[in-house]
Amino acid sequence: MAEQQQQQQQQQQQTNGASHTLSSVVRKKLQGYVGFANLPNQVHRKSVKKGFQFTAMVVGESGLGKSTLVNTLFNTQLYPPKEDVELTHETSQTVEIKSITSDIEENGVKLRLTVVDTPGFGDFVNNEESWKPILDNIESRYDTYLEQENRVNRRRTMDNRIHACIYFITPTGHALKQMDIEFMRRLHTRVNLIPVIAKADTLTEEEVAAFKERILADINYHNIQIYQAPAYEYDDQETIDENREIMSKIPFAVVGSDKEFDVEGGRRVRGRQYPWGVIEVDNEEHCDFVKLRQMLIRTHMEELKEYTNDVLYENYRTEKLSAMGIQQDPSVFKEVNPVQKMEEERTAHEQKLAKMEAEMRAVFQAKVQEKETKLKQSEEELTLLPSPLPSDTTTCASGPTGQLSSSSFNPRGIHLN
Repeated sequence: MAEQQQQQQQQQQQTNGASHTLSSVVRKKLQGYVGFANLPNQVHRKSVKKGFQFTAMVVGESGLGKSTLVNTLFNTQLYPPKEDVELTHETSQTVEIKSITSDIEENGVKLRLTVVDTPGFGDFVNNEESWKPILDNIESRYDTYLEQENRVNRRRTMDNRIHACIYFITPTGHALKQMDIEFMRRLHTRVNLIPVIAKADTLTEEEVAAFKERILADINYHNIQIYQAPAYEYDDQETIDENREIMSKIPFAVVGSDKEFDVEGGRRVRGRQYPWGVIEVDNEEHCDFVKLRQMLIRTHMEELKEYTNDVLYENYRTEKLSAMGIQQDPSVFKEVNPVQKMEEERTAHEQKLAKMEAEMRAVFQAKVQEKETKLKQSEEELTLLPSPLPSDTTTCASGPTGQLSSSSFNPRGIHLN
């Protein structure tokens, strides 16, 4: 959580830095209507025409009401009624990944909703690696998107990345189980985690409050990041208060039901009926379903998609490319300060000159040492030479009487008898 808040603060600082840079731009007052104030309407028309897409994953043990909650969230039968299946030796012993895609429309706005279910999670004797197939599926979706980005033709890029993961916690009332901690610890850097307490109507208000405190304590102790609503500089006070109230409800204590009942006042509400009354799904005094729906659909759906793309996917992409040996040139798209750049160039030039001077000095010393060595060798050779010959050298070319012999002087090379 702390790391996610730090990343959001860094993004906000970058935004503030960019706005500070743009603040030096001279503002001009228009003399009349131009028309670019209509740009938001253009974006709205384009978005409505194109439609929206959202992918959510639901994870939790069987019997916690995952299918019911999804149907309740979108007020439609995305999941058909379940059939009782007898367990046999052929039953899969691994976590399965199943997807349901549905096109829904509300007031002319189209949404392609994909819900990824994980039947089998936590249902085995040994659940140590129940998280692994889910993590592999999330990363494989990132790999698919990365492969599409690297294509020459990217016109038909499909985004099937998981934008939110709703993790269902068993309402034990005690604390998180080791399986819950391990799952969130393994996946919190890959997907937006939204923890919910399933079937919260089995707990009293006091038990729910105490259970929430223990869950948050475990999450903070293990440094697990759960989704936090981003704060923008120009948010009004109403939006800030609304986001703060939503975040204060995490983990959401929810109740799901698509059945309707008549209550006092002639109202017909969705809920669960008990002998002592009706638990209303859409009543904030009974559960946190309204806040979960508000965050997931009505106010933060685009933020969930943006954070998935800008932070989670980018971090995975960086790790993936770095592992492949691809490095980013830090000078690319880097804002350059001219004074700082000149100082860096001057420092680099001085270092280069100092290096050249050191190399020349080393070469000079090597040559001097070589000359000195040669001179010493020459001196030693001179000391080892024999003494000089006698000064009277006439005996070498004359006879015993000191006169030249006839054979020693024949300038023309005449043969004498």
